[in-house]
Amino acid sequence: MNPQSIWRPPALSLRFWPVFLRNLLVWRKLAIPSLVGNIAEPLMWLVAFGYGMGALVGQVQVDGTAVPYILFLASGSICMSAMQAASFEALYSAFSRMHVQKTWDGIMNAPVGLDDIVLAEMLWAAFKSLFTVTAILGVMLALQISHSPKLLVAWPILLGVGITFSCMALVFNALAKGYDFFTYYFTLFLTPMMFLSGVFFPRDQLPGIVRDISAWLPLTQAIDLVRPLFLDQWPANPALHLGVLAAYALVGWKIALHLTKKRFKT
Repeated sequence: MNPQSIWRPPALSLRFWPVFLRNLLVWRKLAIPSLVGNIAEPLMWLVAFGYGMGALVGQVQVDGTAVPYILFLASGSICMSAMQAASFEALYSAFSRMHVQKTWDGIMNAPVGLDDIVLAEMLWAAFKSLFTVTAILGVMLALQISHSPKLLVAWPILLGVGITFSCMALVFNALAKGYDFFTYYFTLFLTPMMFLSGVFFPRDQLPGIVRDISAWLPLTQAIDLVRPLFLDQWPANPALHLGVLAAYALVGWKIALHLTKKRFKT
């Protein structure tokens, strides 16, 4: 196989683990401010829309079942939080280490390959998003929004959501020339997806063709997995949703790794 082929097997090893730990040790110094910053915005969305608009809306229909709006919103916003936290870390923070601080160059002076560094960055962004959603989930439980024991299953699913969006974000990280480039990703991709994936209102309200397209968005797949768990139900098609998320992650990872190697000319 061509060594420059995008589909060639990555040269991975356990050397990614020290890179992951390095990011963790650096993050620990600013863990509290970082967590507060990551959970503040989604909690404001939850309070403002959940309690404010929820008082006007009352209940929404989910597969023929009347659901309190704040419960509907909470189950979508926690997936949105996983998406945003993973994307932010895999874009702004990873770009700082790669391009601004030249941390990656320093690491590659040791016997650590670029494949391992990209893997470590992807996993770190996913785990950092998991820290964020864990804190948000704790607040939701404290507010007694949901008592479903099935929420334990949501935790590993949200980790998978973080992996998916970190893989996709690393594609744009490899292409970026500066921080301003990430505005396109957030404005043209993530923000529209927030409104098309059923976070704030049921997708049934969308026009037919838009609804059909939005059904295959990664955030839609995540919400279709997590929302039933908040309602103490099991997802209807878990294999399909997990498969679509895995496909996004795999393709995103392959493209990100190829573009990053092209950027470093390795």
